[in-house]
Amino acid sequence: MNSIIQDIRYGVRTLAKARGFTAVVIIVLALGIGANTAIFTVVNAVLLRSLPYPDADQLVMLWQTNPRFKLLSDTLPVTAGDFVDWKEQNDVFEHVSAFGARRFNLTGAGEPEQIGGASVSASFFRLMGIEPTASTPGGGGYVSGGAQSSGGMFAGRAFRDEDEKLGADKVVVISYALWQRRFGGQVDVSGRVNGGSQLDVSGHPDVIGKTITLDGESYTIVGIAPEGFQFPRAKELPYFVGAATQTDLWRPMTWSNDFINKKRSDHQLCVIARLKSEVTPERAQTVMTAIAARLEQSLPDSNEGTGVRVVPLAEQVTGNVRPALLVLMSAVALVLLIACANIANLMLARASARQREFAIRTALGASRARIVRQLLTEALLLSLTSAILGALLSLWGVKAMLALFGENLPRVHEISVDFRVLGFAVATALLTSVLFGLTPALQASKLNLNESLKEGARGASGGARHNRVRSALVVAEVALSLVLLVGAGLTIKSLAGLLKVDPGFKADNTMTMRIALLGSKYPTDRQIAFFQEVNRRVESLPGVKSVGLISSAPLTGGVYAGGFSIEGKTTDDDGLTADRRMISPEYFNAMGVPLITGRHFTDHDGPTSTGVAIVSESWARRFLPDEDPIGTRIKLGGRDSTRPWLSIVGIAGDVRDTAVENDAKPCVYLPYPQFPSSAMSVVVRAGFDPKPLIPAIRDEVWAIDKDQPVTDIKTMDQYVADSVSPRRLNALLLGVFASLALVLASVGIYGVMAYSVTQRVHEIGIRMALGAQKTDVLRLVIGQGLVLTLIGMAIGSLAAVALTRAMKSLLFGVSATDPLTYAAVAAVLAGVALLACWLPARRAAKVDPMVALRCE
Repeated sequence: MNSIIQDIRYGVRTLAKARGFTAVVIIVLALGIGANTAIFTVVNAVLLRSLPYPDADQLVMLWQTNPRFKLLSDTLPVTAGDFVDWKEQNDVFEHVSAFGARRFNLTGAGEPEQIGGASVSASFFRLMGIEPTASTPGGGGYVSGGAQSSGGMFAGRAFRDEDEKLGADKVVVISYALWQRRFGGQVDVSGRVNGGSQLDVSGHPDVIGKTITLDGESYTIVGIAPEGFQFPRAKELPYFVGAATQTDLWRPMTWSNDFINKKRSDHQLCVIARLKSEVTPERAQTVMTAIAARLEQSLPDSNEGTGVRVVPLAEQVTGNVRPALLVLMSAVALVLLIACANIANLMLARASARQREFAIRTALGASRARIVRQLLTEALLLSLTSAILGALLSLWGVKAMLALFGENLPRVHEISVDFRVLGFAVATALLTSVLFGLTPALQASKLNLNESLKEGARGASGGARHNRVRSALVVAEVALSLVLLVGAGLTIKSLAGLLKVDPGFKADNTMTMRIALLGSKYPTDRQIAFFQEVNRRVESLPGVKSVGLISSAPLTGGVYAGGFSIEGKTTDDDGLTADRRMISPEYFNAMGVPLITGRHFTDHDGPTSTGVAIVSESWARRFLPDEDPIGTRIKLGGRDSTRPWLSIVGIAGDVRDTAVENDAKPCVYLPYPQFPSSAMSVVVRAGFDPKPLIPAIRDEVWAIDKDQPVTDIKTMDQYVADSVSPRRLNALLLGVFASLALVLASVGIYGVMAYSVTQRVHEIGIRMALGAQKTDVLRLVIGQGLVLTLIGMAIGSLAAVALTRAMKSLLFGVSATDPLTYAAVAAVLAGVALLACWLPARRAAKVDPMVALRCE
């Protein structure tokens, strides 16, 4: 222990004397460790940490599959009838619950507010493991598997089976956040349970039993969910893209016979299940596949081709971002490796300069292990100091990434520094100390005492052995840099291609907002009148060019599709789905969607007139490729539907409704008065930035109904930016990391070549004395550096081809082996390397032979 303490003291004194060297190493390492720790903080919270529900690994999502029907992905929401059959016939789940996200208009005291909520089965809270237990004060705790959850307390009660029945009292459970925000919830700090670790909100049941007005109807609050409980959350599950970010209340579903027996083409439910303790997801998949096969045999008309997919909830929540986060984690790891290679070169140079010191210590009896330990101690001191500074930098880095990611990252509200993150920082420090400290230590401890102790010995270079190690490190830096540069180049090229994509509409000076007329206050005829009045009032505002209505505006996340049939067609295409959008006559003008042929809807296309429709270009190409669709009649709901025939009167341009990167889907546009909807998006096109119009538009809506919320007010430019933001963020971060890697690699090449020139001054002097010209010296030095660069580029290219294939899901319109990107990266890297070699070479060419050989 005394000798270790002695090594530490001596290492501190030695590093304090070499302030410049120490500062450079600490700064470079702190940046590398800080970047890695920041990315790991995100990866830890999103991918590694368990979901914040009791026994979360037992939770799975159940989806239907059918190759004939595709909406957002290859999975579909579940029909009510199939859900009931799954629930009754399986033997692998403890609980199965259906739910669906929706929004509610909360009115009464204060300003009208639209809040996110969900309709759920009665067993929902029991399935999630947060049902109140009788053993807790006021019925307020919740347990799962006998272990108390780490969250807050459940006040009141959860839902009961009788709450699902027709005619049952209307009840809701509200979130802890809504209780505090809207109802002035207070926590009794004296009512602690579990040794003071949790607060018993049931000590203040003032809101339990009170009524609130949702969509014009009265509901009784029967419970308050635990603090922090949120499920479902928007953007963490498919078909919840347009839902509210936060779920603030839950109400029980009503299971009538009509609802259960409804035709099984109505996909509207999401289903979550809790596995029995001994059941794996693979076994559950096998059982559910068998159930789906039985249903297909017994119900061939509705369930033909219908299957089931079992997806663990953790995989469902994080699956879309996992590739991007792993790529970013790999990128910062490569940057850290490049930094370690640079520092190892610095350590080699410094160890070479200390050869005489090590030789004297060896002559006095120090073993090689003692020398190695001393150098590793110094490396460890540098790493731990860098880790402390890097951990502080990572706090800022995490905040910056959260600002960049925004709501596009699942579990973003759970990201925080914990002991696992701190352990990662310490482990990274230990690993880096070995990476950049061990090789120089082993090289420096290989001493020739006779040579090292000679008076005036020039052996500081360490001979060819040291040069080979430094050259190998430069090759590694170049190879790693090329991999990063190729990855960044591919993502940047993908982003550039994506930004050039025409979404099918004009986003400039266009704004959209959502109005939902929910509840019994607005029957169908009043809905039509309300939206027509909103359209008239907003259109009359100064600066407004045009106003349109649509059931779900592009890129806002709404998806509504259904089957249809074409008159006179009996092909297999009948029954395939197409998106449906209800629009007002001025919508295409307001959104800037071109009408290719035919006519727009008019005010004469009312509830009592002949049914009409406009289809998109992709619909015409897909279903009537060799015919003119104008005049063709279609029927919604398939051949057996009793709905009236609709005449196609126009073909509109394709619109990328779900995301800019996704191809436009076949779409059928319907006139709003003929197909009224309680919720519509208002599209406003102005002659300038429409944001200043927001207060006036709200006032016009409230002039019609003071209790009507207006939500989701955003410009279409913002929606377009949000759609491409994940790829923009990937390109930005990879570009930053690649640029840092390029700088480190160029500095590494320059350092090695400059050190080589310094050690070869005597040799260069002799060459020039024997007749070598300056161009010969330039060619010698630059050639040596370029050879190392070319070797590194060759190795890096092979590695990049293998590694960038993992980035396929992050690319758009570009191959992972795009030759132009590889060529451009190689040219940039070669140019930077040439500059890094030319600077030392120019200094070498200026060597005066008389000065270099004076000592001879």
